Amino acid sequence: MPEDFPTRLCGLREKQGKSRRVVSELCGLHPEAVRRYERGESQPTLESLAALADYFHVSVDYLIGRAAGG
Repeated sequence: MPEDFPTRLCGLREKQGKSRRVVSELCGLHPEAVRRYERGESQPTLESLAALADYFHVSVDYLIGRAAGG
């Protein structure tokens, strides 16, 4: 997973003013998933990436650093 992913995920989450736990729960993920992703402790599955991209209204390519913008 490119290093951009944790930074982009954290930026999107903070921009919405949501806690890591809330975003995890709203995306149907383990309550600690977003914390682990943002710290680089864990890598998301394709399903988790899709859920996060849908929640933040961005592409998976953007989340993983393959596309600019949002």
